[in-house]
Amino acid sequence: MVRLTEYDRISRETVRRRLAENDLKPWRKDMWCIPQVDAEYVARMEDVLDVYAEEPDPKCPVVCFDESPTQLIGEVRQPIPAQPGQLERYDYEYKRNGTANLFVFSDIHRPWRKVKVTDSRTAVDFATCMRDLTDVHFPNAERIRLILDNLSTHSVGALYQAFPAQEARRVLRRLEFHYVPKHASWLNMVEIEIGVLRSQCLDRRIESREHLESEIAAWERQRNDSGTGIKWMFTTEKARAKMGRAYPKPASPRKLGTNES
Repeated sequence: MVRLTEYDRISRETVRRRLAENDLKPWRKDMWCIPQVDAEYVARMEDVLDVYAEEPDPKCPVVCFDESPTQLIGEVRQPIPAQPGQLERYDYEYKRNGTANLFVFSDIHRPWRKVKVTDSRTAVDFATCMRDLTDVHFPNAERIRLILDNLSTHSVGALYQAFPAQEARRVLRRLEFHYVPKHASWLNMVEIEIGVLRSQCLDRRIESREHLESEIAAWERQRNDSGTGIKWMFTTEKARAKMGRAYPKPASPRKLGTNES
């Protein structure tokens, strides 16, 4: 039994000790993306998971696509190189040199990823990436199934903004868009690649776009040559088992009355 005792006042030190003894930190908060699991969410999730589960087909590759901004940060003072028994030292001050955008592609069935560095991420930039995908990276594919999020520029209309109608339709005939649910970027496998890119390549100060492109190209080449891929384990069946309670309940069929003659 726990005995509760009321006190008229309590010191700050007592509160501090009790919180420390129980490892409690009530002032901490964590920002989280809380999705609304409705019928549209489930439909898009299962569509993407079904595409992931299909057998590989070289004529219809599955490519995950997303974009990510990154800061260009330069040094104010020259770092001191590492020496035996001493780590490299760099100054806490730094210089902001603007930002760059990264468009990232990843083939889910083979160890291939591609990163394109741009100054912006407009609808025209997106459309150019789509044409690169069909004409440069997968020229022999009959249809490319693309997994992407719901950003406003990630649309069919973006190609009509960038190209004449005939050219836009030519590219779109070879693309098949599959959108992840809103607030469910974790379903896009390329997010894993972006995380690896940030931890292996972008975890230091890079001062210019030229340097950024050089570093990313080296990372991309090494990772592709290593044969590293992503082993995706989450399936439609597992989604129904783990998230069954959150699935929307089907509407009850209407009872049809019979007319008496």
